[in-house]
Amino acid sequence: MDFYQELCSAAGNGSVLQNEPMSAHTTFRIGGPADYFVTPTSAEEIGNVIETCRKRDVPYYVMGNGSNLLVGDKGFRGVIIQIFKAMKEIRVEGNRIYAQAGALLSKVAAAACEAELTGIEFASGIPGTLGGAVRMNAGAYGGEMKQVLESATVLAGEGDIRTLSVEEMKMGYRTSIVSKMDYVVLEAVIRLQPGSRDEIRARMEELREKRVEKQPLEFGSAGSTFKRPEGYFAGKLIEDAGLRGFRVGNAQVSEKHCGFVINRGGATAAEVLELMEEVSRRVEENSGVRLEPEVKKIGEF
Repeated sequence: MDFYQELCSAAGNGSVLQNEPMSAHTTFRIGGPADYFVTPTSAEEIGNVIETCRKRDVPYYVMGNGSNLLVGDKGFRGVIIQIFKAMKEIRVEGNRIYAQAGALLSKVAAAACEAELTGIEFASGIPGTLGGAVRMNAGAYGGEMKQVLESATVLAGEGDIRTLSVEEMKMGYRTSIVSKMDYVVLEAVIRLQPGSRDEIRARMEELREKRVEKQPLEFGSAGSTFKRPEGYFAGKLIEDAGLRGFRVGNAQVSEKHCGFVINRGGATAAEVLELMEEVSRRVEENSGVRLEPEVKKIGEF
């Protein structure tokens, strides 16, 4: 049996595509073809696909909706495992939301609003999936996932499934035990408080308006390009270095918000990477602060 057939067998009901352009699966709208692109529909299928890759010594990468990802122009040699639309179930029980890792944060926040549960409004405009948000302790406008997460069910490195409490998750700024140990988030339990639907909706609308006003939502991007250095704001450091609107080809530091690198249309991953490196260099030269990428870089450039 060749590797493609093995993947198809491992994925079960999930689909397996070959030479799939990653530009179709990242919010940057950039990226060459992945050798294989698999969309499992269950924890068992995810485990089977990962085990198949390990047995054959084939590289793999687990992604959500690609909102924090830069894929090289030459693509990814190996298997991309996407946990997204095939694993997006959400249910509400009392003041808890149970959701699969592929559920969009915006959908989780909308379900909370409908159920009159408050606490996760901050996440309503974050474009990622729940799995990615738990992995990196995503946050915005003063809120972060560790404030609302009760537990997460993960696939550990040995292939066993574990449920970890929020304390066991060891969540910090854009990190958790999931990212440190390279676990795979399967589902999570969000614990919220009763609230007024009208007030929750009003807060979500207020945050939406802030995003529209301050963020370059009309362009492809991966959100905040750099991590926030302690005691500073990345966007302010970039602006102070005179880099508002700075371009490399069709990649640009947003004129609307310097913390965002945008694809003006047709930008390559190489252009984005060159721009990010030049921004880091000039900011360090200007302020002495070294910016670290928040965007994850994979594949061949």
